[in-house]
Amino acid sequence: MKVKYDREVDILYIKINDSPIDESDEDRPGMVIDYDIDGLIVGIEIMNASKRMAQPTTIELEIA
Repeated sequence: MKVKYDREVDILYIKINDSPIDESDEDRPGMVIDYDIDGLIVGIEIMNASKRMAQPTTIELEIA
């Protein structure tokens, strides 16, 4: 999994895997979910990230 925040356009993208994107749906305004051909999530795009979360540049990883 990879997480990228682009400050210039204020977009946070969480890439779940490297599968090609077959379809993208804007589930809610400013939230785009990318799917592969099998319907599995490839990535999640959050537009205007700095307005939707406190610190889009901070990542915390928790493994249980």
